[in-house]
Amino acid sequence: MNRTSVAVLGATGQFGTDLVEVLREDGKFEVVPLSHADCDCNDERKVARVIGSLHPDTVVNCAAYVRVDDCEEHASEAFNVNAIGALNVARACASLHALCVYVSTDYVFDGTKSPHLEDEAFSPLGVYGKTKAAGDQKAAQAPKNYILRTSWVIGEGRNFVRTMLELGRKGVNPAVVNDQVGRPTFTSELVRTIDHLLRERPPFGTYNLSNGGDVVSWADFTREIFKTAGFDNSVTDTTTADYYKDRPNAAKRPLNSVFDLSKIESTGFKPTDWRDDLKEYVTKELDK
Repeated sequence: MNRTSVAVLGATGQFGTDLVEVLREDGKFEVVPLSHADCDCNDERKVARVIGSLHPDTVVNCAAYVRVDDCEEHASEAFNVNAIGALNVARACASLHALCVYVSTDYVFDGTKSPHLEDEAFSPLGVYGKTKAAGDQKAAQAPKNYILRTSWVIGEGRNFVRTMLELGRKGVNPAVVNDQVGRPTFTSELVRTIDHLLRERPPFGTYNLSNGGDVVSWADFTREIFKTAGFDNSVTDTTTADYYKDRPNAAKRPLNSVFDLSKIESTGFKPTDWRDDLKEYVTKELDK
């Protein structure tokens, strides 16, 4: 059987590890994981040389500078990774006629529209969003591309669910913002989507992606985390303005991160309800 070759950049990151594992288990793909040391996306020549030597059918670019608040003080570094890196990968893909997959974010929008559609004009509020919006544009220079817009990503490493579980174990009753709304995207869902796209090959372009299910605030999401974990901690609602009032250097957050998912659904993909993935995620965390 001829297998599709897939190079994964940023393979040791939040969801790169999961992606490599799932694609290998799929059996249809020959996967080459590439760490930052293997292929620094900021180095145009190295990207061209490494990807050129592999000559993959697909390159999934998981490399990203995702520390939102740090981006405000490290704008140049964030731009190099999120935009210039995306351009280098897109150019390498174009030269090899390979498919380029780039992961984007709800932060490319200001959160004033609901739900967000794929063709909505960019309106980022901060540095992170600006660099990712630039990355969208750069990745689109590859003639064959899938740009996946995600929101509230939960996976390996430090993330919101793990933070709330730590607080829950300690008996903390947190104050959590209730005026930011959206749906989480568990990395398992992101990986499942990429696997679907590589198998089914729907039309190239941008696709919104998050888990399915009802729209919630971060505060209500926290309540569901505690409920799922069997904790009786309480949650106090607060506003974004109040929560960040003592952090003047914090990046501005979009208040509405809700995506219209009809385009990805039209390809035959059925998003998993976020509550189902939350139950599985919490069970694994509590079993550790």
